[in-house]
Amino acid sequence: ENYAISNYIAEFWNTLTNATMMLIALLGVYNSIKHKQGKRVIAFYSAMLFVGFGSACFHATLKYTTQLLDELPMLYVCTLAFYSLVEIEKKTHHGLKLPIALAALQTLITLTYLFWLQNPVFHQVVFGVTASGAALFAYKRINNARVSSDARRILVRLFMLGHICMFSGFFVWNLDNIFCQRLRSYRAYLGMPLDALLQLHGWWHILTAYGCGYLLLLVHYLKLAYLGHSHLFTVKYFLGIIPHITLCEPKKID
Repeated sequence: ENYAISNYIAEFWNTLTNATMMLIALLGVYNSIKHKQGKRVIAFYSAMLFVGFGSACFHATLKYTTQLLDELPMLYVCTLAFYSLVEIEKKTHHGLKLPIALAALQTLITLTYLFWLQNPVFHQVVFGVTASGAALFAYKRINNARVSSDARRILVRLFMLGHICMFSGFFVWNLDNIFCQRLRSYRAYLGMPLDALLQLHGWWHILTAYGCGYLLLLVHYLKLAYLGHSHLFTVKYFLGIIPHITLCEPKKID
């Protein structure tokens, strides 16, 4: 139902729901700068912000150029997360070789997608492989981390929540693709504003925003753990809904 709500926004709800990802990313960038978490942490939150922005631009315009802003940054976020997991300690072990190799690989994938294999399946396969590599490396880092039981619970919880949200979003996305016509008729029957509840692609945006947010928080917290600072930080929720990493509050002594 393009331009059904606004004459300026093609898919209103699919555009609006990207605000979830941008809010989580913005809070991540803000706290990373505030607590001096380093350039890598700021970079992957910034990349997440760009994913949300690109997706919003695509659904607002439905143009091919903005579709690329939606799809390609997803690969870059995963690559930044993977690099941060590999070089998680204060001292880097691979120097410039690893970032140059990863940048060259992503450049090759981008050029292939732009000029040769302009097929969404290619993007989905490459994204799946990249995300799986980052997830496996994160699992390895969790197992090898020397942290307190409280910190380990936070790591495991972030890992589980991230993947639950991601797989739930993927399930909803498939439902939307399979039952598109039926859902459209249901939305027409319900009318505004209840039809928003059946905008499953919008729910896919919200679930993947939380999934991506939790997994980047995991990478962030793992970095703190390997630097020996995890006891100083914890995960909290801004307004009760936006997860972020911030300093622990000092315990009161009676």
